[in-house]
Amino acid sequence: MAKKVLITGASGFIGSFLVEKALASGYETYAGVRAGSSLEYLQDERIRFVNLYYSDQKQLTTQLRNMTVSEGKFDYIVHNAGVTKSVNRNAFERVNFQFTANLIDALIDADAVPEKFVLMSSLSVMGPGDELHYSAIQHHDVPQPNTAYGRSKLHAEEYLRAQTNFPYVILRSSGVYGPREKDYLMMIKTMKLGLDISAGMRQQRLTFVYVRDLAEAVFIALQCPVTGKSYFVTDGNEYTDREYTALLRELLGKKLVLRLTIPLSVIKLISIATEEVSKITKQASTLNRDKFRIMKQRNWLCDVEPLHNELGFHAAYDLRKGLEESIRWYREHHWI
Repeated sequence: MAKKVLITGASGFIGSFLVEKALASGYETYAGVRAGSSLEYLQDERIRFVNLYYSDQKQLTTQLRNMTVSEGKFDYIVHNAGVTKSVNRNAFERVNFQFTANLIDALIDADAVPEKFVLMSSLSVMGPGDELHYSAIQHHDVPQPNTAYGRSKLHAEEYLRAQTNFPYVILRSSGVYGPREKDYLMMIKTMKLGLDISAGMRQQRLTFVYVRDLAEAVFIALQCPVTGKSYFVTDGNEYTDREYTALLRELLGKKLVLRLTIPLSVIKLISIATEEVSKITKQASTLNRDKFRIMKQRNWLCDVEPLHNELGFHAAYDLRKGLEESIRWYREHHWI
């Protein structure tokens, strides 16, 4: 009998690829989606949809208990649901932390703890790395998140680690890109227009992971015997901001581009202004105070050796291969 996996946040960019991976791997796949969510990339008839009541722990417990009685409990859960930007900063803590805590408590109370629970976290929980010598962030470093998003993810991690007899793995991904992703798409569109815009005068050291590789890492984590650990997830390579934009320029076939370097002080002012506007329009802005702190960070290097040595994960995509596939998809679907 096929193992059952629940993937929360299934309608989002990463979630839809997790569902694809689950189906391709032969899992009985449950997609956790909110009412009204777009199902554009969840069209496979094998998908079973569920709307979980994260905001009410008692109701969620009853829901999971009933599902366990009628269909059996989930063998695996990938908790991917969350918010990365919001008009209201309190939403980060409410959705990324409190909803996660409610799910964990409900699983325990409903006697529905899975064989493995994978929490999708972020490198942002660590905060700024060493920006003097550019040494890689280590797992034993003390997290010092400087964004509302990073703090909310850290609180969720801490709550999960405080549980007993609850098998989990935490995956802290670096910059995730690929088809359907919209934030990196903005930079691709800008480069296609012939503009190479960088933030700040000092060099950035960047890390990335292609979305299909991230999905592969998730399912390795589900199946491996390791529990109670956290791992950084990247493609294993390091890139400077100049290398990244040069690669974009090459793959887009742009021979001539205008390079503009915007001081961080200017970006900060723009971020504050757009965040204030978003409060009026009630629409979350891509550029805000949290995003500014992320853009300001110069060092995104992290130690992925534990991921390689303990889970046996090695990325199939480097940045060139991943961007080639992404740009091809964007062109085929007329996003660029």
